[in-house]
Amino acid sequence: MNKQFVAIVIIVIAALGGVFMLASKSDKQSGSSGNNTVQTSNHTVGAGNKGVTLIEYGDFQCPACKSYYPIIKSIKEQYGDDIKFQFKHFPLVQIHPNAFIASRAAEAAGKQGKFFEMHDLLYENQDSWKDSSAPSTIFEGFATQLGLNIDQFKADVASEEIASIINADVKSGQALGANSTPTFVINDKKVDPLPKSADEFKSLIDEAIKNANSSN
Repeated sequence: MNKQFVAIVIIVIAALGGVFMLASKSDKQSGSSGNNTVQTSNHTVGAGNKGVTLIEYGDFQCPACKSYYPIIKSIKEQYGDDIKFQFKHFPLVQIHPNAFIASRAAEAAGKQGKFFEMHDLLYENQDSWKDSSAPSTIFEGFATQLGLNIDQFKADVASEEIASIINADVKSGQALGANSTPTFVINDKKVDPLPKSADEFKSLIDEAIKNANSSN
């Protein structure tokens, strides 16, 4: 498992590491309103009982994010309520043209209580939509699969409110030094360099738990 993951990460970094830079200007699809008072998203799993919060700034079309997806999933399962996991949007619109609409779909699903269910479907089925010229149709299929109200889903996907939330996430990531995906933050500190295996990731979390406990 770890060897396979490392191999995937090496391939992704070699092929794409030089181009994972965030666009300085928003793509037209972002619907940026320029409103700095808009709240960021707030999608979390786990109670954080050990005083540790792990945040991922992710792009649903990013192949490296997809590679980390099973690792993060296993971490959430292993630590449960000991930590809090939070996902925030960081679509790299210049190199991933379907990333922003994918974030819109996840936020729209979140309006109906199914953010992480859509999050999982987007990563697990990335190959089915990443190069699609009509990704919305595919996402509507995911929404149907999740039992969402499709009319509400479509309206929310197109809403300015959701576009503004995504843009607010991007700005919050930039403030923490994010310029590529995935970017991970543990207790307000950017993880750099990225862990290369599940065990290395768990070591970082264990160290954060230890530090949190010693400061109490």
